[in-house]
This record gives sequence, structure tokens and C-alpha cells, in this order.
Amino acid sequence: MIVSQAQQRLHEVFGYSSFRGEQQAIIEHVVAGGDALVLMPTGGGKSLCYQLPALLRDGVAIVVSPLIALMQDQVDALQQLGVKAAFLNSSLDADEARQVTSQLIQGDLDILYVAPERLLLSGFLAQLEQVEMHTGIALFAIDEAHCVSEWGHDFRPEYRNLTALHTRFPNVPRIALTATADAPTRAEIVERLSLENAQQFVSSFDRPNIRYRVTPKHKAREQLETFLETEHANDAGIVYCLSRRKVEETAAWLKARGWDALPYHAGLDASVRNQNQRRFLREEGVIMVATIAFGMGIDKPNVRFVAHLDLPKSMESYYQETGRAGRDGLPANAWMTFGVGDVVSMRQMLDSSDAPAARKQVERQKLDALLGFCESVNCRHQTILRYFGEQHAGNCQQCDNCLHPVDTWDATQAAQMALSAVYRTGQCFGVVHLMDVLMGKSNPKVLQFSHQTLSVFGVGKDIVQSQWSSVFRQLVAGGFLHADIDSHGGLKLTEAARPVLKGLAEVWLRRDAETENRKISKSGRSANAKAAYDGLADDPLWLALKAKRLELAREQAVPPYVIFHDATLIEILNRRPGSLLEMSQIMGVGRAKLDRYGDDFLQVIVAN
Repeated sequence: MIVSQAQQRLHEVFGYSSFRGEQQAIIEHVVAGGDALVLMPTGGGKSLCYQLPALLRDGVAIVVSPLIALMQDQVDALQQLGVKAAFLNSSLDADEARQVTSQLIQGDLDILYVAPERLLLSGFLAQLEQVEMHTGIALFAIDEAHCVSEWGHDFRPEYRNLTALHTRFPNVPRIALTATADAPTRAEIVERLSLENAQQFVSSFDRPNIRYRVTPKHKAREQLETFLETEHANDAGIVYCLSRRKVEETAAWLKARGWDALPYHAGLDASVRNQNQRRFLREEGVIMVATIAFGMGIDKPNVRFVAHLDLPKSMESYYQETGRAGRDGLPANAWMTFGVGDVVSMRQMLDSSDAPAARKQVERQKLDALLGFCESVNCRHQTILRYFGEQHAGNCQQCDNCLHPVDTWDATQAAQMALSAVYRTGQCFGVVHLMDVLMGKSNPKVLQFSHQTLSVFGVGKDIVQSQWSSVFRQLVAGGFLHADIDSHGGLKLTEAARPVLKGLAEVWLRRDAETENRKISKSGRSANAKAAYDGLADDPLWLALKAKRLELAREQAVPPYVIFHDATLIEILNRRPGSLLEMSQIMGVGRAKLDRYGDDFLQVIVAN
């Protein structure tokens, strides 16, 4: 009975004919009253796992979310589907909050989004007890559940108190959801939220529609612009930078070059942040240049790329940040450029932080795993999946290493030269100076320290600077060298360097291709990102469908994707329905949207 009702509601409300992955099993489990921990990649359909049970169980579903700025868009999307949804957070004034509370108590809501701080107020919990008694609580959904982990990158202390839900409402099922959680974080979620008896649903972490690419850094902004010009000339995307200053400088540089780029970081005035985020969500082709302050829970499905100009802090961070691309399942790119400076700065930040020693050790291990990913010659999809405890075989054809296999070379002699240069110069200089010494460049700084008299001066002049840069980057990433905080980032030898210098160990490194030789052709976006959109840029019907979507979105002050996703528009374009009945068979067109927009889009088809 549950299955047939779920299938019917899936089609009628959401416009889908079938479930994906473990969605059906999760929904059946929660509808039957069971607790669940759901690990599912971004874009995998987590929201449906609590939204559909909310419609199938009696009472209102309470969704706990830390994402105040995005609750409005989530509620907008549900209301477009005909679902009675609302939110309660600090963005509402007193009258608006009273109105929502009245709807809640009277049983006029299907789903209510609540910030954890609001939920845990004693007065609000008392109101929920009244609701449970009179109209019922369907379920509690705890979104972004990894926020409960103090070892995670999005730790929210208030999440620790959400065990109150189980204590005060023991008969209401709970579903905790996250897109990012390694085994230790998963265990902590279970412990902190008292989910020991919950059934765990762990979907594959693979995002097959994302193409991963890592390229050595030389002129990062110019490299970024080449990537944008050749692959994403009119697309929405996110560019991540480590510092607020770099965010503002990069956004200003892109804007001056003609790109619609906006900055976002925690240091900006809240009104500016909100305005920029609103533009990114509600307009087409906007590029957001941001720190990690931007992104968790971003629902914009047609983000076609995520670019990193600086190294993220961990594999979890990288996976979550890149996962904001291609939520609609259409092709997307994850592009990153990094160099030895990134490795040095990240390790310096770690070593100089006030975190306890145990946490520093965990963070070092996470960073080392990310560095291993960057320098790997193996399939990047496989490397990510192995990190999260999942095996994946075969060539993915969706990463730089699989599409253009990387050579390795015996770099033992070059490594010995580099390590000797570090030792001979006193273990207090950075990469640029060390390369000058090895290449025999007698610049003023080399002369100042009399380094031109050292035995290592000029021994590496047969190796070009770009290759020396690659050698040092990989030696730092591989743990043979580390940056010393006291000498302002000067490189020092580690114990791992000793056997190399003594000739007891070989060093094999990846051979970097000539910069951007492994890039896509200049003719347009890469093959994977082009496939779904091939030929659409000049198609009159595609342009007309997008224009109608944008017009309807602006009339209602909602993001265009709330009307229809790109995938739905592409199916309308390809199938060209001639009636409302045919339109109802299009993926993503449920009953409410068919009634509201069906005629508008049929008229566009007829006119084109």
C-alpha cells in the first residue's frame, strides 16, 4: 500500500515516474515509522526522502536546517508543487512569525523548516507538544547532519542538543541526512543524535556527471579565464578562494574582464551577502567568487562548474564544494589549480592554529589525503570513493587522469638535488630562492647569502623552472619537506628525506604535462559538459523556453529553476509536447506545475 501511494504522489506532486537509488527504501522505512540515517551525494535526491513521507504521514514534518538564507527558496520550490510549506527563522518579523506559528498549530502545514536555535527554545518545543497532541507530527528531518561533528568543517554546537527531539517525542520518526560524512563522522552523528537504532542508508558517493581536473598553478587568474572562455562562457558557477582579500580581488578582476562575477565572504555586510546570493540563485550565468562561507545547501541545480584557485582543507571539503556543481544530473566540471604555495600555506595555517593537538593531527591526515588526490596518477573518481570507503573499478572517462593518462618518472636524482639545496642553504628559504640556486641564477638575493659558492649552485640548470616547481610541489605534498612557521615558510627536511639523500630510497613523481596541454579544444566546452547542451545556444525554441521561465520566475520573485530545471526544459525541447496530457509525461512536471505553467509553455512551442 505504501509503495503504490508513494509512486502516485511522486508522479502527481513531483512529476517523476520512478525513484532513484535507495529513495524508495528510505521513504518506505520512514513512512512506516522508522528512524533513518541517510548518506547521499549532493544532487542525489535527499530532500525527497523526507518531503514525500511528510505528505504520506499524518501531521506536519519539521525540517531542521542551519541554512536560514536558503529556507525561502526551498519553501518556494515546495509551494510551486502545491505543498503547504513555510519556514520559521530570524528573517521573519514578529507578525510573520505569528502567522506561521498559527498555521502550524491549526494543522495547516505539510512541512515547516526551522533553524535549530528556534526549534530548541522551550516555548517552541511546548508548542510542538500541542501540535503532536492535536494534529500530529509526521517526522523530524535533520538536514546537514554532519554539522553535529566537532571534527567536521561545518560544526554547529546547537546540533548537539537535537537529542531533545527523541527525548520529548519518542514516537516521532527521525531522518538525519548528509552528503558528506566519512566513517568517523558517521559514527559521531549516530552517537550525538542518539540514532543507534536507526537504519543506515549509504548511497554511492560517486558523482559520475562531474569531470574532475587538477592542473599545476602558474598564472591562476589567466588559467581560470581560459577555463571559463573555453568551457563555460555563459554558465553559472562558483570560484573558491582561501582568503577574503583574494575573493574580492578575483571577483573585481573577472568583472573588469567582462564576467558577471560577485564576491561572497563572511566579512561583507550581511545585506551585500544576501543580495549577491539572491542574484546568484535567481539570475542566469552569474559567477560567485567565494570563501567556504558560501555554499552549504545551495539548491541551484544548474551550477555548471566549481573552480578552486586555492587548495581546500580536506577531501570532505573538496567533495562537498565540488558537489555543488551539476545537482541536476547534467554534465558539470570541477576544476582546480594548485602549487607548492598552496601546500605550504595550508600546512602553516594548520600548525599555527589554536586547535588541540589531537584535532591538528586529524586535520593533517585529511590534508594529506587531499594532497594525495591532487598528485595521484590514478582515476580521480576512484580516489575519492576509496577515501569514503567505497570501491569503484574501471576507467571513469570523467577525469583528467583517465582521459589523458599521466606519465611518471624516476625523479630520485632531482629529488636529491632539491633536498640538498634545502639543506645547504640552511633550511630557511622558500621555493623560488631554492630554484634560483639550483638553476645557477645569480640574482641579488643569491649573491647576498653567498649561495653561488655552494656545491648545489647550478647543479640543476638542465631542468627547466616549471619542472623544478613540480618537483618541489610534489616533495612538499609527499612529506619530504615541510614549511617552517618560524622562518616564514622556509622549507625544512623531514625524516622521510633522509633515505632519499642517502640513496636508500627512490622517488617517482608524476610528469606534469605542459601547462594546459591536457585541456579541451578551443572549439567550446569539454565533451562531457557539452553533451546535454550541444547546439542549444542558438536554438530558437531553447532560448524562448528559457526566456519564458525567467519571465515567470521574475513575476513570482523566485529562482528560474523553481519553475523548471534545465533537464525538464531540455526534455520539453526534445519531445515538443502538443497537449497538456503529453506535457504531463515530461520529467519534473507534476500536477500543480502542469496546471500553472502547462499552457504557457505549450504556447511557446507553438510559436517556435
